[in-house]
Amino acid sequence: MLPPVWRIQTMLVASCHCGAIRLEVARKPRRLTDCNCSICRRYAALWAYYSRKSVRLACPEDAIQTYVWGDGRLQFCRCRICGCVTHHERVRKTPDSTVGVNARMMDPEAIADIKIRKLDGALTWKYLDD
Repeated sequence: MLPPVWRIQTMLVASCHCGAIRLEVARKPRRLTDCNCSICRRYAALWAYYSRKSVRLACPEDAIQTYVWGDGRLQFCRCRICGCVTHHERVRKTPDSTVGVNARMMDPEAIADIKIRKLDGALTWKYLDD
């Protein structure tokens, strides 16, 4: 009897410039978000959102440096060595919380066909392309 055929999933990786931080996800994001709020604009990030339990963070604990601002609920994470902003998540993590992975840390070819939505995080918190 032949063994069952296993579904092979392609893992997508986001990593900082020096490789100290690596985030692994099992699927391409459905869409990317380009937010114009004061911090996202400066980071020039494209956010891909995943449930926290579907993101595997592979790095030494001391590789990540966090920045918390505003109401103190969200932390932006960057590499302590090269400074790349890799992701953001809530300060109070729960199993069902969301992680924003910076898609600029992914292979550009892997995300080239994904729709980018423009979010007005500076004023209205509404998508500008609706």
